[in-house]
This record gives sequence, C-alpha cells and structure tokens, in this order.
Amino acid sequence: MLKTHSCGELRREHIGQTVTLAGWVNRRRDMGGVIFIDLRDRAGKTQVVIDAGRSRAAFTAAEGVRSEYVVQVSGQVSARPAGQENSQMPTGDVEVLADRVVVLNPAKTTPFAIDRDDPVDETTRLRYRYLDLRRERMQRNLILRHNAVKFIRDFLGSRGFIEVETPILFKSTPEGARDYLVPSRVHPGKFYALPQSPQQLKQLLMVAGYERYFQIARCFRDEDLRADRQPEFTQLDMEMSFVERDDILDLIEALMVGMVQAVSLVPLAHTQFPRLSYAEATERFGTDRPDLRYGLELVDIGDIAGRSAFRVFAENVAAGKRVKAICAPGCATYSRKQLDDLESMARAQGAKALAWLAIQPDSGEIRGPIAKFFTVDQLITLTERLEAKPGDLILIASDSKAIVHNVLSTLRTELARRLGYTDQKQLAFAWVIDFPLFEEEMEEGHFAPSHHMFTAPKPEHIPLLDSDPAAVLSQQYDLVCNGYEVAGGSIRIHDQELQAKIMSLIGFSMTQAREQFGHLLEAFEFGAPPHGGIAPGIDRLVALMAGEPNIREVMAFPKTAQATDLMADAPSAVLPRQLDELQLAIKTKDKAG
Repeated sequence: MLKTHSCGELRREHIGQTVTLAGWVNRRRDMGGVIFIDLRDRAGKTQVVIDAGRSRAAFTAAEGVRSEYVVQVSGQVSARPAGQENSQMPTGDVEVLADRVVVLNPAKTTPFAIDRDDPVDETTRLRYRYLDLRRERMQRNLILRHNAVKFIRDFLGSRGFIEVETPILFKSTPEGARDYLVPSRVHPGKFYALPQSPQQLKQLLMVAGYERYFQIARCFRDEDLRADRQPEFTQLDMEMSFVERDDILDLIEALMVGMVQAVSLVPLAHTQFPRLSYAEATERFGTDRPDLRYGLELVDIGDIAGRSAFRVFAENVAAGKRVKAICAPGCATYSRKQLDDLESMARAQGAKALAWLAIQPDSGEIRGPIAKFFTVDQLITLTERLEAKPGDLILIASDSKAIVHNVLSTLRTELARRLGYTDQKQLAFAWVIDFPLFEEEMEEGHFAPSHHMFTAPKPEHIPLLDSDPAAVLSQQYDLVCNGYEVAGGSIRIHDQELQAKIMSLIGFSMTQAREQFGHLLEAFEFGAPPHGGIAPGIDRLVALMAGEPNIREVMAFPKTAQATDLMADAPSAVLPRQLDELQLAIKTKDKAG
C-alpha cells in the first residue's frame, strides 16, 4: 500500500507514530519557510506541515505542489500547537510533520473549486463529473447511498429474504412508459427491451417458490425527465408470498424507520406512518402524494358557496361540481401582482379563475371581489370552517373534482414554499391505500389500470367487476414522503380467471394477453401462491435522506434533463459496420416534407 492510514483517520492516540498518507491536495498555504497542506482522501482531511528546517527535500518538493495534485507524504504525527486546534475537522487535534513528499501526479487547474461548495453551473458539473464527485458534498451523498443499500441488504437478509438478479435483456411488454429497445444481432429484426421494472420476473420467482425475494434493481424508462426522473434508475424490488397487505406495509415501515435512523442526515417526523385512503388523501390535500410536514388542507365549502349569491358557485354546486378552499396564514396583505401570480398557477392547472377573500389584519374585515355575494353569517361560517384568522388569505377553486384538486394542491405546495414550511428538515412518511383499481377516465372505450394490470382488487369488490367496475378498489399501496411517491406496490392477482377478467376490462383479448404475457399466464397454471410486493425508489429515498433537491445529486453519473451524458458525449453515433452487423439502417426525416 502507498499509505499506512487514511487522511481522516489520525487522532491523538497516533501522536508520535510515523505514518504515510496519500491523497489530493485540498488546500495549500505557503508561509515562507513552512508550507501547510490539507491532504484529502475519501475518509477526510489531515493537515501536513512541511518545514524547510526539518526536511529541505520535502520542502523543495512541496514548493511545486498545487491544488488537486496527488501526493504521498511520510512523517511523524504531532499534536497541533495549543490554540491552533481545528474543531471543524475530526483530525483537527493533530498534524503530520513531513519528512518526505512525493508528487504522484500533477493536476491542471480545475474548472471549479473542489475544496468548497461554491455554486457551479450544473452543465459544468456534469461535464467534469469526475471532479464534481471529489467534492465533499458529493462524496457524502454517495457514501450515504452505500450505507443505505448496505442497511437494506442486511435488514432483509435477517428476515429471510434472498437476493436474486433478473435479466437486463428481456421481452418488450406494455408497462406504461416507452421501452429502451436493444436490437439482436443473432435474430435480425427482433429486439430485447431493457426492463422498466422486474415486475413479471419477480412474480415468476414467487411461482418458483422463493417466497421472499429482493433485488437492488436497475430499471429503464424512455420518458421525459424531471428532477426526480432519470432514464436509468435504481429501485429496491421486493416480492413476498403468502402475505396480506399489512404484512408488507409493516415490514417496509420497519425498514424505513431503521434505515433513516441509521444513515439519514434528515430525521423522521414520526416513527409510525399515517395510513390514508386514496379518497382521504385527495380530499384533504388534492393529491395522492401529500406532503405532511404542514397543514394548509383543502376544505369543502360547497354547502356554503352553493347558497351564496355568487352565480358561478351556485351553478357549479347544482351541477355536482366542487367548491373547496385553503387558508394561507398571514397572506391577507398580498399585492395584486402576488394574487395574479397565484391565479396564473391556478389557470395552468385548468381553473377558469381563482376566487379569494382576505381577512384584514387590524379590523378583521373580509375583502375581495366575491365578498359581497356572501351574507355576514355565511362569511362567519366559512372562516370558522377554515379556521381563518385576521391576516389570513382564503383561496377558493370551483370546477370538477379533478381540476379543483389539481389547482389547490399546486397552490398548497407553492404557498408552503413561500411560507417556509418546506424548509423543515424532517421526513414525513405516510401510506396511501385503497386506490381505485381503474383510472377515472376511460381509454378508447375501455378501462385503464390505475397501477398495473397485475394488481388485485379488494376481495370484497370482486363482484363489482361485473356490475360497477369503476367502483372497484384495489390492493395497491404507495409510500409517500414530503410530497414525493417513494414506493409503490400491490397484492398481485394470482388467479388466472381473475387475471383474464381484468385484462378483458382494460381492452386485452386473451389472444393478445398471451402474446404479451403468455409466460406469466402459463406460470399461473402451475400453482401460483398468493403474493404481493413493492418497489421503493433508491434514488429518491437517498436524495430525501441527504436533503438534496433532486436525484442527480445522489447518482454518480446521471443524465441531463435531455437524457444526455455530457461527460462521455452520449448518446452518440455508431460506426456503419455496427449497424450492418445488426442489419439496421438509420432513416432520416425528409426536411422538405
């Protein structure tokens, strides 16, 4: 080894020992006759003192050293002079008095500072990702990720799970997003697909009798990107046999609590996760992935608004539409521009307008364009229901349930940001259960699955598949945290007859189903156990535990929002002979056409 200790290892007990360190020059200070270097490796930093009076050769070598040079230092561990200790460094009580300095590799001037977390344009960071990964913040994040995955493996291993790898090259089947396709050289004109998830394979493992399976699985989806999406991502893929919904929820809750307490930089808001039905979550928060770090809940005021003299509200209520409101504390003094900004957000979510009432901070008078359409008693009842006080702003939306919920959920999130509620450094987990089996809107005359076609309906709702499919609730469950979905799963259909009925309702004939999923349907004929599973997203969970705004900050080599790798310049063209081997040709669009 080129070093005897790491740069983060030395303490007072090492004083007097001769050691050899190797790493990068984090910082260099030339004091004239004495050069100080903070030497850095993954484990931390140690101060090295190169004194010309102690070793002229070491001093001469250090004179040419600059930031990010890779160097080896040998010397004696010494206590720092009294009053010069650095409590901000774990090694801050000691320093190494250098007898020998060897430059292992020089370095060009880096395009951004490595030794501090200054803001750097993300394009530059991704272009020089290998340098960005040297920075303390990124190393902290990737170490946290390692510790989280290790915790998961140890936790599940202790509970009887086994880790099984499933193929990356598989069959293309309809799973919601576009597949990444891989052409086969051996079978020209045919393609593999990269897995969007190992969903079918883990169900086949249950048929195979493995009962408790998990995998740290790489998944691929060709979809438009955002802060919490990447074309390739990692999930904890799990499946269990002979279980019911609550068995899975209890296990995952214990896993999450243990993992956060063991490795997270952000603490838990609560160790028992609330369980909300889909209906309750959407009614209270307007979304099935609510952020429970704050209130600002949606309140139904249809009975009050429907009796008011405001024609739009009265007509909407009569037509079965909704009127709901949220109360923004301390926002009654919003300017016209601030209110217009909120209305623009509401319109972007489908609202025709946004109504508001402001309770004056001093007088308690209620002002706003629609205030005159309500009686005094109606206004009192409305403010009491919303628990609004002087100084508060009430925002009201009226339309279809979907639009009202989208509008007020968006405004709730924006107001929470403005009011500083989302700055709370805590993780507020919750379960959302009892989802509808089918989406509310039909697709081409047939139902669309809310989760996926293998999700089982609640047993007591199976008869409704024949009489009222839209009313059927499923055994789907999602784990949410701070406004993000971090895991989704369900109890699966293991009965072929029930699976055929579901496929028929979503527009699949059995012939089509067997073409796409014949391997799975056939497996169900050989004794499939009742089973269910879940797939927590590793990237999102680690980002939340690290307090990072997006998952790119916890991935070693992520893509941009345009799905490009700026460091390696990918995707890229390939050689003509590679296309010839695959019997493929590139077809370009006719610019004139």
